[in-house]
Amino acid sequence: MMSIETPIVLRHDDGHGVTTLTLNRPQAFNSLSEEMLAALQRELDAMAADKALRVVVIAASGKAFCAGHDLKEMRAQPSLEYYRSLFNRCGKVMMAIQKLPVPVIAKVQGLATAAGCQLVAQCDLAVASSAARFAVSGVNLGLFCSTPGVALSRNLSRKAAFEMLATGDFISAQEAQAKGLVNRVAAPEALDAAVEDLCDSILKKPREALAIGKALFYRQIESGIEAAYTDAAHTMACNMMDGSALEGVQAFIDKRSPDWSTTQR
Repeated sequence: MMSIETPIVLRHDDGHGVTTLTLNRPQAFNSLSEEMLAALQRELDAMAADKALRVVVIAASGKAFCAGHDLKEMRAQPSLEYYRSLFNRCGKVMMAIQKLPVPVIAKVQGLATAAGCQLVAQCDLAVASSAARFAVSGVNLGLFCSTPGVALSRNLSRKAAFEMLATGDFISAQEAQAKGLVNRVAAPEALDAAVEDLCDSILKKPREALAIGKALFYRQIESGIEAAYTDAAHTMACNMMDGSALEGVQAFIDKRSPDWSTTQR
């Protein structure tokens, strides 16, 4: 009898707009092999056009969330062309997360190092188990975590990010929360509930407003302040013309709860 190979990325749709992608390579600490990156890219590309999607959760099986790139795979093909291709593919996956029109939450149950820490930083939100630990430890192997540094430096203060990059030292989940890498920390047994609570809060908000806001959020971060204000003003004006905003403001004036069901596209 032929065995059915377990997918390297598992997908679960809860039927209410929340999709969970689970990194499923626990024996290799869910490292971002070429196969893993390709599977993630396929799933993210497929979700980009899903109008029913409201929230994406990126989780992992096993003890580790993600240990970064597959070093054995990398060492087996020592060429500049291969390394450029690999890191560019990883960057494309990271940008696909940012370009999704819905919030993406990292659910971090364990170790997140190097590109695994980058994955946490790249997600819009992150909830971590109190047992999780984080590091960008490539420098310990002579490889400065340059690509993880892109996401890390956009989450932490400059000095906090550079200290992690320059030392390779681990930080706890509590330190990660204090530094801005994760939003919430929960006991291991309460991690599922903490993620569900965050998802529930997002699901109560109109999808279109979140899509407009997420796109603007990242555009303005990369702009000068004057350009950011111009873009934000235009975006808010367009958002205000959307049915969800008109209903929300009218509901506030009427002193009632908004009825989003009549405004969803």
